[in-house]
Order: sequence, then C-alpha cells, then structure tokens
Amino acid sequence: MKVHLTSDVRKALKSGKPVVALESTIIAHGMPFPQNLAMARDVEQAVRAGGAVPATIAIIDGKLRAGLDVAELALFAEQGLSIPKVSIRDMPGIVAKGGTGATTVASTMRIAALAGIAVFATGGIGGVHRGAATSFDISNDLDEFARSNVAVVTAGAKAILDLALTLEVLETRGVPVVGFGTDEFPAFYSRQSGHKVPIRCDTVGEVAALMAAKWKMGLDGGVVVANPIPAADEIPAAQIEPAIMAALADAAADGISGKAVTPFLLKRLTEITAGRSLAANIALVLNNARVAAGIAAAFAEHQRD
Repeated sequence: MKVHLTSDVRKALKSGKPVVALESTIIAHGMPFPQNLAMARDVEQAVRAGGAVPATIAIIDGKLRAGLDVAELALFAEQGLSIPKVSIRDMPGIVAKGGTGATTVASTMRIAALAGIAVFATGGIGGVHRGAATSFDISNDLDEFARSNVAVVTAGAKAILDLALTLEVLETRGVPVVGFGTDEFPAFYSRQSGHKVPIRCDTVGEVAALMAAKWKMGLDGGVVVANPIPAADEIPAAQIEPAIMAALADAAADGISGKAVTPFLLKRLTEITAGRSLAANIALVLNNARVAAGIAAAFAEHQRD
C-alpha cells in the first residue's frame, strides 16, 4: 500500500539520505498538552541537527503518512486521547473508513518499512505486561519486531512491563537486542534493570553494520537498540518502582485494561512523581532521537559503500 510522504522525506529517500521515523502515539497518548507538542517539535529538530530527516508516522484521513507538517503535529498534540491509538490489528479498519489514528511502535514500524525507512526512534517499546500469565496482555510490538526490517532506538521496554519476560519473547522471535554503550538492558526511566543484553555496540557505525549484516543474510525483522536514558535525567529503579506499583494498583482498581493501560499508567506516574517521570520521558526520547539520527546516517553511508 502506498505511503504518502512529505516532500523532504521523499527527496531524502530517493537520494539515499538518512531518515528517522517517529511515532505519533507518544504525542497523542504518551504526554499531556502542551508538553507533547513541544516534545514532538524538539525531537524532530534533534533528528535534523543530527543530519537526518524526521518522518513522524501517522494515519490521516485513511492515508498512511510518513512526515507531518506543523499543523498536523499540533492536531495530534491538542486532540490527544480523542485520536484512536492504532496498532497493527486496527490499521485496516482505520484506513478503510478514512479515519485518523496515532500509530504505536508496531504500526509505525510497519509503515516505516513500507516507506523504506530503516531507523525509528521512540521512547520505550511495548512488551509483556506484569501479570500476563493470567491477562495474556502482550504487546503486538514484539511480534512486529519479527516482521519489519527496522532498527528501533529505545530506552528499553517501558518500566511498567515485565522486562525479563519481554526479553525472553524477543529472543524467541529471533530479534537482536543491542545495548548501545551498555552491557545491561535499560529500564526506561532507569539506566539499569539487572538484565544483561546479548550484544553490545559502542558506536553508530557498529549498529549500522549489524543491521546490514542481518538483512543481507535474509534475516527479516527488526533490531532493538537499547539506549539508556542520560544519567542526569534518570530515576533510579528503587525510586520509580514504588510509584509503578501504586499506578498498577490504581489501574486494577479502576478496571483499566487493554490498550488503555499504558496511557493510564504514564499519566498516573506523572501525577505520583510530581512531573519527574514526564521530564525523564522527554529527556530519553530526545536522547534516542539523537542516537537514531547518527545510526541512520551511518547506515545510509554503509549502503553507499
């Protein structure tokens, strides 16, 4: 299916210049207004400063989009939760009805792959939710990593998840998990989780070489590039974990389930931590955008060799 590109994204892809995909759910569902709009603009600028072209992904009026203008970014920021959160299963219905939707990690990966964009920067990927043994709540992000040839720069999986089981599922799906400058899988707000990564890369060139090697061998699917939050912005696990447990208890008491869980928990954490978790979230997204721009530039250079 055709992906509608902005002129700058189209020109960059045609000429082999680096492009970085960005998701729209983090704007509409991940943060409150107006911080979400400032974050979206700052992240795009961080990508440009790194020598790449930003391509925020969304579905607008039934069209798959890679690249949004200023007014469209504002639309997603201002309308927020009223815009449907769209993962893979939701895409056909939204497209068929000519609807508008904010794309998750999974649907952003799929649209980026269709457009030919190999690098994507997000905050944190979805994974296996705590209590999944009874709820069966496992993000479609993990399945998409086994399908779409996109490297995703992330501060680990969201800290509200079961990180050990998330890593187990990624291993089962054959997805490389790369620690960028770290031997340990980061835990979103925290730099350490206690879980080791199987591969470490210390430069963007090493990540680009790994991407190229994987796909040249016909090993379809994505790459998790686990990039820790900057030390100055992290919330140590011992401090954030009690807040997560309190937010999970509130979600259970309110009967929150399915795709509503993550937005509820992120909002509740912002309240419990008096905004500290939101500040950390913004910092890690910007950091991921900078690293993604470097990887995209290195991969574009690798493809020209």
